[in-house]
Amino acid sequence: MATIFEVQGWIQLVLGVAALAVQVWALVDAAMTRPDAFVATGKRTKQFWVVVTGIAALIGFVFFTNPFNIFSLIAIVAAAIYLTDVRPAVAPIRGGRRGGGSSGPYGPW
Repeated sequence: MATIFEVQGWIQLVLGVAALAVQVWALVDAAMTRPDAFVATGKRTKQFWVVVTGIAALIGFVFFTNPFNIFSLIAIVAAAIYLTDVRPAVAPIRGGRRGGGSSGPYGPW
């Protein structure tokens, strides 16, 4: 029986670290995006999203060993809202795709 609980503990730890990684990704992305991109797309301000994702990352760090409590779930939902709603909306303004590809300075060739 002890091995079942050990496996459960490891699964919780992996999920907690994955949730923390998503929350830190949202925080870094919000911090690196230009402030005018948020206003131009009609989303909340950059300061709002940096604070929300920062609090989410802090909660994720404090509770990464127990990712299923209510605070951790709220924190991952906040980071997920940023990554699935705000980030795609501001992507065209901040430059869209990053990296290579066949894009010229004014769009695809």
